[in-house]
Amino acid sequence: MLKVEGVCKSYKKGGWFSKAQQQVLYDISFEWKQGECLGVIGESGSGKSTLGRLLLGIEKPDRGEITYNGKSVSNRRSSRGGFSAVFQDYTSSINPFYTVEQSMLEPLKLAKEEPKLRESKMEGLLVQVGLDASYLPKYPHELSGGEAQRVCIARALSTEPACIVLDEAISSLDGSVQMQVLELLKSLRASHGMGYIFITHDIQAAAYLCDRVMIVKSGRIEEIALVERLSDVQSPYARELLRKIMV
Repeated sequence: MLKVEGVCKSYKKGGWFSKAQQQVLYDISFEWKQGECLGVIGESGSGKSTLGRLLLGIEKPDRGEITYNGKSVSNRRSSRGGFSAVFQDYTSSINPFYTVEQSMLEPLKLAKEEPKLRESKMEGLLVQVGLDASYLPKYPHELSGGEAQRVCIARALSTEPACIVLDEAISSLDGSVQMQVLELLKSLRASHGMGYIFITHDIQAAAYLCDRVMIVKSGRIEEIALVERLSDVQSPYARELLRKIMV
């Protein structure tokens, strides 16, 4: 279980010598249960991507605590294998000078996968995301956006995580490709028994993929609701978001 308790985060505002701080997250508390798909929904600047970095242990909160199975996520060794990530900008997620094979080898080496098993595992992962071994020698510029994001998903799967944090992972893709990736994520979740934290501004995509959604506004949690109960949300902001997509 992932547990977030009273998390606050701020950043320095202004120049190097400025003491001003801009608070981005305020007293965030929630739980993610094993195998769940939790949507984190908010508009640009709501703090949702900052939350994603905190969940991954890339940054630390100013106050509060984030633990996975009772251990702090900031301790990479104790949380290894628990979480991996797929980000919005697939062009910067893959080193442009690395082939697909080299990009996928990195997490396998960190996970200390046996060298003799690495190639077959990479090929198997590519097949799972709708690609094949012919992609291994390709460079990022030779891939379409959808193919590049599928490679990122395959790489995230390689360490067999309990959860993948998807930070706006479909927002840079064309509409038809978005749907293909959402279908892929659904099928991978079913076959691997893992969960997602799906960070997005797209409430329709979250409703399609997720079990629950957490609506964030200006760094605060507005409401957490089961997807099937979205029509019953109480906060004015959540109701306005729903009204926009139903017009």
